[in-house]
Amino acid sequence: MINKRRSAAVLLGLLATTALIGTPPSAAADDETAEPPAEPPKVELVLDVSGSMRARDIDGRSRISVAQQAFNEVVDALPDETQLGIRVLGATYRGKDKKQGCLDTQQIVPVGPVDRAQAKAAVATLRPTGFTPVGLALRSAAQDLGTGSTARRIVLITDGEDTCAPPDPCEVARELAAQGTRLVVDTLGLAPDEKVRRQLLCIAGATGGTYTAAQSADELTGRIKQLVDRARDTYTATPTVVGGSAGCDNAPLLAPGVYTDREAFAEHRWYRVPVRPGQELRASVSVALDRPVNPDYGVLLRATAPDGRELVRGVDAGSGRTDVVSAGLRWSAAEEGSPAPAPSGVQPARTVCLVVSNSFAPRTGTQVTPGMPVELTVDVVAASPAPDGPDLGRGWALLLLLTLAGLVTGLVAGLLTRWWVATWREN
Repeated sequence: MINKRRSAAVLLGLLATTALIGTPPSAAADDETAEPPAEPPKVELVLDVSGSMRARDIDGRSRISVAQQAFNEVVDALPDETQLGIRVLGATYRGKDKKQGCLDTQQIVPVGPVDRAQAKAAVATLRPTGFTPVGLALRSAAQDLGTGSTARRIVLITDGEDTCAPPDPCEVARELAAQGTRLVVDTLGLAPDEKVRRQLLCIAGATGGTYTAAQSADELTGRIKQLVDRARDTYTATPTVVGGSAGCDNAPLLAPGVYTDREAFAEHRWYRVPVRPGQELRASVSVALDRPVNPDYGVLLRATAPDGRELVRGVDAGSGRTDVVSAGLRWSAAEEGSPAPAPSGVQPARTVCLVVSNSFAPRTGTQVTPGMPVELTVDVVAASPAPDGPDLGRGWALLLLLTLAGLVTGLVAGLLTRWWVATWREN
């Protein structure tokens, strides 16, 4: 009984000490609003209609019939603001001339506001026919979507690997990612084949997309709907292509915005950002793992002064994805003091160097060129320091305050204990 009461007394003492010390400051909330996109999101569905799509191994039905049903349901549920196109491959050529068959890809529904009846009718007439020119179809789909400021997404549905390379579909995906446009390719596999799975994983990984194996009609329909809906939530600005340098002196000067670059294995790339007194630099970087790498890797983002002094080191910002590694940092010009004002009375901007480094190592046989896709986001805003907590002093003053707090805590605990013991004996 006494031990329990002493525990309660000590708890009260700790609460009293906490009250003396104060509560930790809370982080300030950012009040930022995103501008509405200039144009609607665009998606193109790319369907394999090669001869293997006749196989009847999905819920006892042919692969093509399952895909057609899924397309119909997706078209019916399509958000009004999303523009959709449909491209097919291997749908028309019935001969055996591989050279001619590997050119067999057509857009049957142009990208734009969807006429649902027209789209369903176009898909309903498809019959499995020819070869599988996946690489050519991906390149053509990117051209169908064009360029612009909004998200663009390709959803590839196939049951087999490319039978027409070159162009190799994985190389085409890397080529599209290297162009610096915001294009994501998601892949859906309809056959449990390991070679197909590896190829579709490579295509998706090169562009930051996803791979899914669909083993039933419901899985296929549900996944396509998710990917079409996701187009509305993806980034709505096209990154600017930039080339980082090997040092700060000749690094490109960046304004607030989103940039894309390529970084080789174990490389350091430098960029410069002007920051004025009273402003705060916010930066983040993401590196896409578009090829196999060894398991020990990381990305580091640092801000340094032009003379090489490190100002701040970024922290990992994991998103839960295994195909992208990210880091971010914040730095305020006030942390380094204000420079002398110019004759005009305006304080000049400081040049801050951003350094993106990686410790990736390629696996045996992995292609090292081109470099891995890098996306760098830079923003400069008014400084918003966290509110100060109670100042407890420093050195001997802080030690004295903590000693007094401990004595008060012990005294209160002792008095409460004696009172509880006396009361317990009387009762």
